[in-house]
Amino acid sequence: MQSFRIHTVDTAPEGSKQGLQGLQKNFGFIPNAAATMANSPVLLNAFIATFGNFHGSAFTEAEKQTLLLTNAVALKCVWTTAFHATLALKTGVPPNDVSAIRGGGSPADPKLAAVSALARALIERKGHGAASEIEQFTAAGYAQAQVLDLIAGIAISTMAALTATLADTPLEDMFKAQR
Repeated sequence: MQSFRIHTVDTAPEGSKQGLQGLQKNFGFIPNAAATMANSPVLLNAFIATFGNFHGSAFTEAEKQTLLLTNAVALKCVWTTAFHATLALKTGVPPNDVSAIRGGGSPADPKLAAVSALARALIERKGHGAASEIEQFTAAGYAQAQVLDLIAGIAISTMAALTATLADTPLEDMFKAQR
C-alpha cells in the first residue's frame, strides 16, 4: 500500500491550502480523503470544483447522498462508504434504504431507487447498456439533463474513492459506526 501524507492547511502544498481552508469552513473539519488528495493540488482542486458544481445541481441532499453512497459501494471503498452512509442518514435517507444500498439493493423510495440504479449501472457497466435505468430515472421525474449531472456526482466519488482506497486513508472516528 502506498503511503500518502494526510495534510492539514499548514502542511499542504501551497496550491492545496485554499481548497483545504474551504473544506474546513464548509464541513467544520477536513475529511481525510481530501487531506490525502491535497498531496496533489491538481486532484484536490479538480475535486473541489466538481464537488461545488455537483452540489449546486437540482438533486436534493438525500438524492445526492444516495448517489454518492451507491458509488462508494460500487467502487468498494471503505472510507467513502462510511462517509456517505453517515451523511445519507444525516440528510434523512431512511436507515433501511442506506442498508439496502450497502447490500447492493435498492432504496424503497422510487426516486432514490432510480438515482441509485442509474449510478450503479453507470459505474458497473462503465456507461454501456444503461438505457433501461435512464428510462426509469426520467420516468421517476428527473430531467434528461440530470443524467449528466449524475455523472458529475460519479466523478467526485470516483476521485475520493480511488484516493482513499489506494492510500488506505484512515477513517475518522465520527464515521466508524458506518464502517
